[in-house]
Amino acid sequence: MFRITKEFHFSASHQLSHLPSDHQCARLHGHNYIVVVELAAHSLNTDGFVRDYHELKPLKSYIDDTFDHHHLDDILDIPSTAENLARHFYDWCKARWPETAAVKVSETPKTWAEYRP
Repeated sequence: MFRITKEFHFSASHQLSHLPSDHQCARLHGHNYIVVVELAAHSLNTDGFVRDYHELKPLKSYIDDTFDHHHLDDILDIPSTAENLARHFYDWCKARWPETAAVKVSETPKTWAEYRP
């Protein structure tokens, strides 16, 4: 199996208001997010790629236009956790690139959430 990944960055605010009021994530706060999309294939295309990285540019545009410097709770209709973001970006990518295997999202340098069906 061949695997490639590409990393994207954005900054956004969110608030997990469904948590108890003394939980730090219940307060309005922000993160510098990292999104890593992974694509996988058993064989390479005629150019020798799983997929040309340039073809992933629509994800950068989607992230920049929809998420960067926005409030995530105004965009998503589910709690704006890293886990839900990973699933959201996975579904968005899978609809465009069948090779999508997983998406990871980081809120901090030490924390990651991954969606991999």
